Amino acid sequence: MDTTQDLSERRLADAWAELQNQSNLGQALEADAYRLAFADPEFLLRRETRGIRFQLEMLKPDLDQAQQGIDSTVVVFGSARSASPETAQISLQQAQISGDAKALMLAQRQLRSAHYYDQARLFARQVANHSAHRRPEERLFIATGGGPGIMEAANRGSHEMGAPSVGLNIALLHEQNPNPYITPTLSFKFHYFALRKMHFMMRAKALVAFPGGFGTLDELFEVITLVQTRKAKPVPIVLFGTDYWKRLVNMEAMVEEGVISVEDLDLFTYVDDAEAAWKVIRDFYKL
Repeated sequence: MDTTQDLSERRLADAWAELQNQSNLGQALEADAYRLAFADPEFLLRRETRGIRFQLEMLKPDLDQAQQGIDSTVVVFGSARSASPETAQISLQQAQISGDAKALMLAQRQLRSAHYYDQARLFARQVANHSAHRRPEERLFIATGGGPGIMEAANRGSHEMGAPSVGLNIALLHEQNPNPYITPTLSFKFHYFALRKMHFMMRAKALVAFPGGFGTLDELFEVITLVQTRKAKPVPIVLFGTDYWKRLVNMEAMVEEGVISVEDLDLFTYVDDAEAAWKVIRDFYKL
């Protein structure tokens, strides 16, 4: 059986090698009816084959994570713009030397928000430390959007504990490169936001949302909506940074206006430190 599979995979690889050789010889990738369909980039990128691309973005990360034993994740969202304390301190020193008032103001704000980077890193370390002593099927793995900022901090904390972690990156106009702390074999790149968000939820046993912008809000409220409407199983949804989240979104006002029920306020919990965030998850699952 293995030999048959190896031969099959070899033939598939040969088809791609033939295509690459054509390019190396300077032959333009023009429409070619004789080219194998799966080795025809122009065909795969047609509007009519979008459904096939959906399936591929669904299957590739799913199969790879399953093969590597990633069954349950704790998803960490947050701003890509949050700097590490080290980087923020350097920026502050440079701004002070420059004497630029605007640069100094921005650097001081960046240093204040570096607290969240540190807390995301500490939180991920706690998750990794817990899982190190569990059977493979009981382990929790950190999963992020794969970029810089809070995402980097969470992957970094897991990496520092010797634990694998997942990065689900997205192709943007301004390229967002994967941060260096993601486990290389668990670093995935998506074209479609919808498929990326689906992968966040497929294995998620908890969500921790740190202060962030539009992307963080999009991901957070997608999860809240799925849980509220029973399209997804209840999971702990942790809003890290009480002051930030309560200033940003007045959930009580939504209750007062009757657009959500008072019970919906129980779908999430506010916390302000890494230990409290981890306690919410431990209590929910009685770990």
